[in-house]
Amino acid sequence: MNDELPDPTEPDAPSHGRPVVRLKPKAEARAIRHGFPWVYADELVTDRRTQSLAPGALAVLEDADRRPLGLVTVNTKSKIIARMIDRDPAAQIDQAWFAARLSVALSLRERLFDTPFYRLVHAESDGLPGVVIDRFGDVAVVQPNAAWAEAHQEALVAALQQVTGVATVVKNGTGRARGLEGLAEETMVLSGTVDAPVPVTMNGATYLADLMGGQKTGLFFDQRPNHAFAAKLARGARVLDVFAHVGGFALAALAGGAVSALAVDASAPALDLAERGAQASGFGDRFATRKGDAFDVMEALAAGGEVYDLVICDPPAFAPAKPALEAGLRAYERLARLAAPLVAPGGYLVLCSCSHAADLQAFRNASARGIGRGGRRGQLMHTGFAGPDHPMLLQLAESAYLKALFFRLN
Repeated sequence: MNDELPDPTEPDAPSHGRPVVRLKPKAEARAIRHGFPWVYADELVTDRRTQSLAPGALAVLEDADRRPLGLVTVNTKSKIIARMIDRDPAAQIDQAWFAARLSVALSLRERLFDTPFYRLVHAESDGLPGVVIDRFGDVAVVQPNAAWAEAHQEALVAALQQVTGVATVVKNGTGRARGLEGLAEETMVLSGTVDAPVPVTMNGATYLADLMGGQKTGLFFDQRPNHAFAAKLARGARVLDVFAHVGGFALAALAGGAVSALAVDASAPALDLAERGAQASGFGDRFATRKGDAFDVMEALAAGGEVYDLVICDPPAFAPAKPALEAGLRAYERLARLAAPLVAPGGYLVLCSCSHAADLQAFRNASARGIGRGGRRGQLMHTGFAGPDHPMLLQLAESAYLKALFFRLN
């Protein structure tokens, strides 16, 4: 009797009714066994059978000795050629499977939050590789950033509505991640209706989330605890919020007692939502906006002699991947250099990074260099991260991407 798994190079030789893909002899199978969820393109045998698999196809992953490691999704168009989806090679990926994963994710968020406004699924960290789901009350926004999720969209959406009871589901198919998977960009309502921005109350302020045309899913829930910490520093302060989006730090600061806040962003629609959020929060008379390139605006403010008690810079990812790391760190350094002179003596500077390629130490060092080059000295008083609805998968450093450094400057 032959106990070996079928040879995946042979046609029609599935395992558990599925094709088999195999790691190369020098690939690190131990990391996969210990929970690392990705296989890179140079680690997998890409024979003719593997190359013929449709993007997002399910396959059994074996190590070089033909021992099964689990069920993966395969996309030969992606540098992440395989993603571990279940340790059971025979798992059935259907509505019940999705419902089980979503129920576990929901139980954590319901324990953390009194109202249903949060990140419900944080991709690999919640057992759904490449899938992000943000919840806005009765509306859920799904980002299927991996080909397998696109292929199983119907079962995913049905399970989402079954588990959460949301009436409306929006598909946000935009962003760099989908491009890397070879997926087209598209945003659409899959169920229900969306006819206006959704109001979201956080940290004493009201934000307006544009679920159809805004950045990402419409609002950045990950910064919620950092908004709250900044609000503690804002009492009686003049505040400058750079890369403000829909008012993130600025509105939280006003709720914390800031005397004024200026929000800077390159997007007029985002600033319009920020203004509407300020009015809805009762802060309209203390809130102002300025549209323009962040670096140019900061240089102009400095030239005009403006200073603020609290300055926050929360830019998009300057280093979204390793090839962009050096340029990204230079951009973070420049940002700190321009922001530091705008802080009044004894005031506070908050610098944020959502670049997973720039780890905490590299980002902290770039920020410190920039502050020094800006002619300032100070102390690092607090380091913040993403909120608990954005949990980290211990084996995947990329899942802990957000850093927020709080400095007090002399």
